[in-house]
Amino acid sequence: MCHLFPVWALTDERTQCQPLLKTLQWFFIAPKDYGGIMAGLGSDPWWKKTLYLTGGALLAAAAYLLHELLVIRKQQEIDSKDAIILHQFARPNNGVPSLSPFCLKMETYLRMADLPYQNYFGGKLSAQGKMPWIEYNHEKVSGTEFIIDFLEEKLGVNLNKNLGPHERAISRAVTKMVEEHFYWTLAYCQWVDNLNETRKMLSLSGGGPFSNLLRWVVCHITKGIVKREMHGHGIGRFSEEEIYMLMEKDMRSLAGLLGDKKYIMGPKLSTLDATVFGHLAQAMWTLPGTRPERLIKGELINLAMYCERIRRKFWPEWHHDDDNTIYESEESSEGSKTHTPLLDFSFYSRTETFEDEGAENSFSRTPDTDFTGHSLFDSDVDMEDYTDHEQCK
Repeated sequence: MCHLFPVWALTDERTQCQPLLKTLQWFFIAPKDYGGIMAGLGSDPWWKKTLYLTGGALLAAAAYLLHELLVIRKQQEIDSKDAIILHQFARPNNGVPSLSPFCLKMETYLRMADLPYQNYFGGKLSAQGKMPWIEYNHEKVSGTEFIIDFLEEKLGVNLNKNLGPHERAISRAVTKMVEEHFYWTLAYCQWVDNLNETRKMLSLSGGGPFSNLLRWVVCHITKGIVKREMHGHGIGRFSEEEIYMLMEKDMRSLAGLLGDKKYIMGPKLSTLDATVFGHLAQAMWTLPGTRPERLIKGELINLAMYCERIRRKFWPEWHHDDDNTIYESEESSEGSKTHTPLLDFSFYSRTETFEDEGAENSFSRTPDTDFTGHSLFDSDVDMEDYTDHEQCK
């Protein structure tokens, strides 16, 4: 399967802005040329000449950034006939599929439902200003809930077929807690409290020599948007400590609901698992050193094991730093941690990439298996049987 590059990587925009680049090259001059340019500015004092040059350089840089943000990119025509085209943000550079809980939810859902799809990282929002969104047979749908409803109707998939009316009601209530409440506390941690770390993970194409500055601008714009929307929601009117208290309550509720089950609603997957995983994965892998990461990898370890189960089963190309553990030890040095860029599948189908775990007839004892050989990540753990076994030793 081939790697699908971002759309703008397939076009040559530099030919569209050669005059602007030449202007930038003039302002960012070599030291040996500085004297000549200063002399060419006339008899003004040196500080005025320096001010002119600095101001001009800043204006040119601002114009370049504005061009990068507003340029109309040439996009390839997409043929979505009988193909699911998933539009989402570009992959971050820390090996995680997405910094957006909703993008990760949607892509994980497609893998859980075993629906082949094609990623499209064009950066274009839907008509409703949403990300992610899909195209299928030239129909465009945005909003993960509406996308899932659409796919169920068109393709006949249903991850909730094993749920009764009562369980479906619980699933919807938990979904709303996660997406309308827990999400905002995560957004605060990502884009306000932990912004510097998030900026390092953010991947932007087309920034050229100003990619770092562009990343800084995008992050701080996003920070302002998140704070404004949180204030409108109401949760942003509380203090930082109160926001984290609300986050902890949501995480403890999820841990209590999961218990020692394989998935949130029991032994079978449901749409809720895509939702919960998309959000918990942010705490698990994108918020290093923060309170939610310490909580999920410490006291609420069943949530970490749950995330590992889903990552290993549905994201075979997503390799964590240490696949033999579900969390990194505090003693591990930062310098030893490396992130492998996430390989992307153009048309992805779970059944085409790895065998179902049910096909395995033998097992071997590994650090993450119990005494029966069953994986602690991929199977339910009968704690009573395990305790009885330990007592018989």
